Amino acid sequence: MPMKPFIFSADSHVREPNSLFLDKLPASLKQHAVHTIKDGDALVTKTEHKTIFKLRLAKNPDFGGATRLGIHDLGGRLIDMEKDGIDAEIAFPSLGLWLYAIDDEDAELAQCEIYNDWNNEYFSGHLNRFVRCGVLPVRNLKYAEQELRRIATLGFTAVMLPSIPMTGIPKYNDEAWDPLFKLAGDLGIVFVLHTGTGAETVVNERGPGAAVINYSMQMNDGINAIMYMVSGGLLDRNPKAQVAVIECGASWLAAIAERMDEVYVAHDIFVRPKLSMMPSEIIKRQVTCSFQHDRACIMSRSVTGTRALMWASDYPHAEGTFPHSQSVIEGLFAGIDISEQDKIDILGGNAARLFRFKHETLNPNPELIAA
Repeated sequence: MPMKPFIFSADSHVREPNSLFLDKLPASLKQHAVHTIKDGDALVTKTEHKTIFKLRLAKNPDFGGATRLGIHDLGGRLIDMEKDGIDAEIAFPSLGLWLYAIDDEDAELAQCEIYNDWNNEYFSGHLNRFVRCGVLPVRNLKYAEQELRRIATLGFTAVMLPSIPMTGIPKYNDEAWDPLFKLAGDLGIVFVLHTGTGAETVVNERGPGAAVINYSMQMNDGINAIMYMVSGGLLDRNPKAQVAVIECGASWLAAIAERMDEVYVAHDIFVRPKLSMMPSEIIKRQVTCSFQHDRACIMSRSVTGTRALMWASDYPHAEGTFPHSQSVIEGLFAGIDISEQDKIDILGGNAARLFRFKHETLNPNPELIAA
């Protein structure tokens, strides 16, 4: 009987203490502290003067795994990982997902620092199971460089950027990002774009089909970000930079790669800047996507390369695979002509190498990745 492969979930969530930013911000910035309150049948994420997100809970108070012990208790999380057959994972914030709604650059920096220090303390005793991922401020790109250097000294190998640049922030085809992307490449820190971050709202439709429409539309976060980074030359100019798109699925990646190649050649007379290689080749070199159920991305890996794909559970959210991850994984490859090595890479090897996670066989020398 074959051994169970190493399973790394490239998307999961942790819930910070609700008072984290309220407690830690100085008085001069406390009005910008992100926190959640219960308002009737809804949970409202807000600051003192701004409502950021409102989620109605009347029909299901545990929507998104809000009451699951493992989202805020590390011991409970390790139990759930064992139950679900997950060997390691990278965990993204809950409150921290909304930090890009803060329009004061000093408050944004301060809350990113607070979250990153909390994340470091929370996970540092279990680096054999978790990759730490920070949150990077972007209202002031000098602050971003400052915080990137700081978390690098703590050993972080991943940090979040908004999947949607907010109003007043350079788009991802702007050369203003070049110093930050060069620095991340030199430091060996992966930029992570989690779906919905930077968006003014994740609820774009309230009419018929809204639930399916709103979640499916989040795929566009990844499409647009990668299209801008590749076509605008940001990744080409900074070939050591790595970008991971999270919770947008991955089946779109082959389609946008081939579409950009087609236009790059057919509209050559209009194309600026000229790239050193085809868009699809840049994607193969520098872009990775997490997915849960997408079989189409596995079948189109000849376009993107297998390296571009990382499986994820999205623990503990409603659209995630917990506690049925093993049956989901079993069905992913059914009927697909794929080597055992490709399966191993998609289920854990690619993530281990990308995030420099030490594994005795898949990635025994993670420090070499950043060399």
